[in-house]
Amino acid sequence: MSWEFEILDGPYGGTCEGPAWDGSALLFTHIPASRIMRYDPQTGSTTVYRENTNSSNGTVFDPQGILHACEGGGRRIVRLEPDGGTKVLADSFEGLKLNQPNDLAIDLEGRVWFTDPFFEDAVWSTFKERSSGDLDHESVFRTEEGPDGSWSVHRATFDTTKPNGILFSLDHQSLYVAQSARAADEPRELRSYPVNGDGSLGEYTVLHDFGAYRGIDGMVLDTGGNIVATAGFRQGGPGPMIYVFSPSGEVLEQHPTPVDRPTNCTFGDPDLKTLYVTTSEGYLLRAYTERQGRLHYPAPA
Repeated sequence: MSWEFEILDGPYGGTCEGPAWDGSALLFTHIPASRIMRYDPQTGSTTVYRENTNSSNGTVFDPQGILHACEGGGRRIVRLEPDGGTKVLADSFEGLKLNQPNDLAIDLEGRVWFTDPFFEDAVWSTFKERSSGDLDHESVFRTEEGPDGSWSVHRATFDTTKPNGILFSLDHQSLYVAQSARAADEPRELRSYPVNGDGSLGEYTVLHDFGAYRGIDGMVLDTGGNIVATAGFRQGGPGPMIYVFSPSGEVLEQHPTPVDRPTNCTFGDPDLKTLYVTTSEGYLLRAYTERQGRLHYPAPA
């Protein structure tokens, strides 16, 4: 059955991203404006939730309901404290500033994993040439809190260019990474990395190869362990699409979106069966589905 998408809000102009359900409303980022917005499905209204976010991109709640964000403009990973403060969890690796933290996931031990690509055309970027950055790689990182409360940063991938969406499998034994490079000679793949006991990653398996066309931007998991992902564009291939992949990479469903370049998605509403989708032009979409999301927070009603 095809999902029927409705436009709830926008276009804002410029990329919206980072959808996260807070238990009663949908948070999402408007990157160029450095804002987090909050859409209330009860009233149909959208308000500003937080400003001056350093062009935050991906967001996620931890099991305690505290929001974490990737500040692409600030080049750091932060925890947005309930009192309005900001706790920096990572802003460098081996003394060198991060690139443009993009998306993040939290594991069962509370470690925060994030992707750190560099996109030359990002209007919020503080540097425009790859050679102007500090790091000479675009990797997945893991940051974790030590006994003294400080956070350490560890490099997790050594084979990624433009890593984008990131997501844990149902049992947290695999880490799904969207390899979303744009150059013709670089792959656009959905990868599955086994997570080792020491927090390192094993050799990846390619679950899906998007070939010459736009690959995955963002992803969310359903309670069956399937991957619901945003991908595609009108320039070619199947077009802008929501894909549902099995854990082994089988394409279970494809649902076209009414606007171009969907950027990310998450489940929301009390039963976690409504899919909310953001897009590169700043739209917020919604579709009612037969699937139920698996989120760290909150649990379905």
